Amino acid sequence: MKLLLQRVTQAKVTVDHQVTGEIERGILVFVGFGQVDEPLVEANTLSTSIEKACAKIVNLRIFSNSDGKLDHSALDVDAGILLVPQFTLYGKSEKGRRPDFTNAMQPAMAEQAFNSFQETLSKQLGKSVEAGVFGADMAVSLVNDGPFTLQLTF
Repeated sequence: MKLLLQRVTQAKVTVDHQVTGEIERGILVFVGFGQVDEPLVEANTLSTSIEKACAKIVNLRIFSNSDGKLDHSALDVDAGILLVPQFTLYGKSEKGRRPDFTNAMQPAMAEQAFNSFQETLSKQLGKSVEAGVFGADMAVSLVNDGPFTLQLTF
């Protein structure tokens, strides 16, 4: 599982000119699942990795305190989270000019994993997590705060 987090002052996802998810101050999370995660799905243990990843997201101290020090988490500042499925995090471009996405998890499995991720993240955040639509052509707009971007792998 790969995650790309961006601290934002605002972000939204639009599908077919309809907003499917929108937040103000918070974290935009792009999440991708790879073939390396498929044995965990089959063994019904991916939930452990998802729990760990969600705990990391909500508890990361990436918001500044009054002194400008990164000392507050999403839980501390009541931040919103916008979750966007993005299989292209598993893209390879070492050879040729066209990216290769064969390392991404199969779509049916990945959709289940994404739904589980959103549900787990909502529980740990203590409120609904906004989201994009799995498999849809999405337009994501954001204002990156910092800029502040982290890449995490679980």
